[in-house]
Amino acid sequence: MTFEPPAQAGAAVRAAGATEQVVARMHRNARVLFLPALLFIALAGGAVYLLGIAEETWQLAAGLVAAGLLFLFGVLVPFLFWLTRSYTVTTKRIIVRHGLFTRTRREVLHSRGYAITLKRGPLQSMLGSGTIVVDAGSDHPLVLSDAPGAVLVQSTLHELVERAQASGGTGYGTGPQGAEGATRF
Repeated sequence: MTFEPPAQAGAAVRAAGATEQVVARMHRNARVLFLPALLFIALAGGAVYLLGIAEETWQLAAGLVAAGLLFLFGVLVPFLFWLTRSYTVTTKRIIVRHGLFTRTRREVLHSRGYAITLKRGPLQSMLGSGTIVVDAGSDHPLVLSDAPGAVLVQSTLHELVERAQASGGTGYGTGPQGAEGATRF
């Protein structure tokens, strides 16, 4: 998760309310990378062990090719999928980007109003993450899977919707805590 300090906007810009500030940028909880990290450690150890016991070149080559394929599909691909899915919450909307080869971007404006549901399993509760479902009345709700700091994200989204509804969707200050600072997750 990346913390974005609010840009100091001038009085005229704040009065107009036309600026959009980033409140938070985040990825899924990094616990999804636990098994790929263990596999990476095991592959490194296995490759070093293979170098010591391989008697023939074809055995070494076959073992290294197998280790390379396991690294590609068991470590690198899960990491890239984790890295390419991002959630951005701004003062005007929620943006979800995902996709390794085909990038998809979905947005929901706070001014439209939406229902927010927080789902947490036991492990997510211990780690402070959760799945946030944003239902804006469209066919498919926007899902923030395994978002870190889920309770804080949910309360921030509630506050952003309230502010957008109160201002008629025309914009507002620099973040959910006003001009002093942005909410940090």
